[in-house]
Amino acid sequence: MNGHAGRVTCDLTISVDGYSAGLNQSEERPFGDDGGDGWGGRLHAWMFETPEENRTELERMTAAKAFVMGRNMFGPVRGEWDREWHGWWGEDPPFHAPVFVLTHHPRDPQPMKGGTTFHFVTDGIESALARAREAAEGGDVSVQGGATTVNQYTAAGLIDELRLHIVPFTLGAGTRLFDGVPALRLEQVESRAASAVTHVTYRVRS
Repeated sequence: MNGHAGRVTCDLTISVDGYSAGLNQSEERPFGDDGGDGWGGRLHAWMFETPEENRTELERMTAAKAFVMGRNMFGPVRGEWDREWHGWWGEDPPFHAPVFVLTHHPRDPQPMKGGTTFHFVTDGIESALARAREAAEGGDVSVQGGATTVNQYTAAGLIDELRLHIVPFTLGAGTRLFDGVPALRLEQVESRAASAVTHVTYRVRS
């Protein structure tokens, strides 16, 4: 199969002013000052409180054949891997596919239940994407969060499709989508308003 047939997509939930997390992120408050308890409940209410209404988008989010995420999304451990940490998602993460985690600190792959294996990539975003493409065997690769990771891939021209889930409140500060990203030409492919979120899909034009 052509290893480059699949698209590189990105799903990200953001506030109206473009933030995917607030300031002061920590293990106790993974999403920082997010207008709630720090666990992203307001940002992600559309997933957990109205899942039926958003089933199409939720299914699409986990349909990729491989995933890339930043270390910050994988967990709060900074520096060397000084303790066991297997992600925020319990023993059976929702990915059910290889996940490539960007980090500066080597670590052995971590197999989980349900077909997810976390692989730790220390040599940059292009390497992580190349490995994810190979693992996807022609299927789509999804770049997960956080916004900092998405911004790196977008700035490098490596994202084909941005799927933004815009929730109706502002955060005012935090980790923001498009910070440090050059001007983009976007083509709107799809948009759908639900009760707690507006879903907008853009194709990134070169």
